[in-house]
Amino acid sequence: MALSSRRASSSTPESNRGGMGLANVHQQRLPSEESDSLFRHVASPRTVSIIGAPMTHGQPFVGTDSGPSLLREQGLLQDLSTLGWRVEDLPDLDFSNICAQAGKANPSKHNNLNAKHSLEVGAGTKVLADLVESKLKLGRFPLILGGDHSIGIGSLAGILRARPETGVIWVDAHADLNIPLASESGNMHGMPLGLMMKGLIPDRSIIPGLEWLEKGSSPHLAPDSLVYVGLRDIDKAERNFIRQLGIKTFTMYDIDHLGIGRVMDLALEHLLKKNPDRPLHLSYDIDAVDPLHAPATGTAVRGGLTWREAHFVAEHVVKSGSLASAEIVEVNTTLSDGQGATETVELGHQLVNAMMGEAIL
Repeated sequence: MALSSRRASSSTPESNRGGMGLANVHQQRLPSEESDSLFRHVASPRTVSIIGAPMTHGQPFVGTDSGPSLLREQGLLQDLSTLGWRVEDLPDLDFSNICAQAGKANPSKHNNLNAKHSLEVGAGTKVLADLVESKLKLGRFPLILGGDHSIGIGSLAGILRARPETGVIWVDAHADLNIPLASESGNMHGMPLGLMMKGLIPDRSIIPGLEWLEKGSSPHLAPDSLVYVGLRDIDKAERNFIRQLGIKTFTMYDIDHLGIGRVMDLALEHLLKKNPDRPLHLSYDIDAVDPLHAPATGTAVRGGLTWREAHFVAEHVVKSGSLASAEIVEVNTTLSDGQGATETVELGHQLVNAMMGEAIL
């Protein structure tokens, strides 16, 4: 049933979508009735720190830097307040200056290791890591608005320095498990997990700009602390890494076969069985969703999550009570027409609300 519904949805002609525009839909913002038992890793009073991370250097398209401002313009701050959060809305990280200065200050360190713009990505993600770590240590919930998915380097580094036991749910069409020597493109938005995964790169300091990852606690993510949801476009090297490391993976085949409810039950069981109290991080790439619903993104792949499946993923993680941080990435309105861009931003906005406790009942 799930497969036939997906095919029908993905093949709906544009001309038959009259009335489906999100401007015609009204949705109330209501917190879960269980809100007092959710987000148990967040100190009281429950505070979300919104961190805009407008990174563009991890991939080749302009436009991902507009994600944070577009999501705020949808009324995000008011929605979070309605959902019961105290809101700390931080200024967007000044990546245009931070990254530009990094490239200019170290011209001799540009590398031939197939990690494009590593100086810029490294400088930006270091600042992000420090900020995320500091907010977690204050007991706040870091909500990170990207930006391309290379920001995951900084998000994960900060999270793992503050809470090394954190489990990660990575919702994406792609595995993002590449390393420079294996990457087919050299684009760093396809490398955050490869760079943070224990056992893949012995010394990350050989990559210009990422020397900071090997200093201090040198954060790494253990393979059994990661679960993928929604994969459907995986490079050959990534496929080998997933198998060799035994990473728990639910592709779109698994979602079609088992249903999204069973998949998310199994994902949470994998991460929480040994330690039911561990914190979880949800990293959500908008390209996990079928391009029928989210066309404005850089690496769209057909056959993705439906609108309801996309929401259920976030809602179910929240219901575990263990969600302690989240990010949404790769919204790029320059890559679709007006209606497609509008619907992608609105979907991103709704997914953030779902991550933060919005519920049907």
